[in-house]
Amino acid sequence: MATAAAYGSLSFEQQIQFFQGKYPSIDYESIRGAAHDRAFISAGAHRIDLVQDLFMVIARAIREGMTLQEFQPDYEAVLDHYGWEPNGGRNWRASVIYHTNLRTSYAAGRYQQLQEVKDRRPYWGYQHSDAVLHPREQHLAWNNLVIHADDPWWLSHYPPNGWGCQCTVIAYNLRDLNRMGKNGPDKAPAIKLRKITFKDAELEVPEGIDPGWDYAPGGSDIQQQIQRILEKAEGLPEDLAEILTAELMENLGSGN
Repeated sequence: MATAAAYGSLSFEQQIQFFQGKYPSIDYESIRGAAHDRAFISAGAHRIDLVQDLFMVIARAIREGMTLQEFQPDYEAVLDHYGWEPNGGRNWRASVIYHTNLRTSYAAGRYQQLQEVKDRRPYWGYQHSDAVLHPREQHLAWNNLVIHADDPWWLSHYPPNGWGCQCTVIAYNLRDLNRMGKNGPDKAPAIKLRKITFKDAELEVPEGIDPGWDYAPGGSDIQQQIQRILEKAEGLPEDLAEILTAELMENLGSGN
């Protein structure tokens, strides 16, 4: 018997709203990183009506909490209607499109929830999932790290951080940290970049992150604000840069 569709929990309001706020696009080559917050794409699908229908069946699956098995007939019906055979075969592509959109929309909904309680729970803990059969070494190394929610590290390391990644984030307050034996949040690990070629472009991607996954789903607006803060601090003496960044981050966190 099929189990309930879930990635941490059944579909919830913020998750559904995030996905329904996307627009279908056939511009697969140019949609990267945080642009996925706004656009829905499917590799190899070059007809906008096809992408629109794929979007609709995924939206239904998220909205109704469908399992992969329940989603697949709707997906197959779209492929049959357009006579489209995706690379990799139908079953594999159904699994990829289902799990990728389920997990990123879940992460985006969680991101919104975490922001809403950030004044009370300002520390985020990275949680690796034991359900992954072949865990990434770097993701295991980040497990149980607790870093301040406003640390720029989360701009590129908020999960999921790659294809099949099931890592999540949990919010904590200082009392939670004390119970964990911590006096405060951990220092964010240094970000080491590696150069790769992806979609015919030379990119620098953090170690442990798959190409195109170095962004926080649902956090594009906040990411842009933080990036502007960091740009303002560039070129200032280190002590002044720290003061400016701290003040601007505090204002951002309070919504002022």
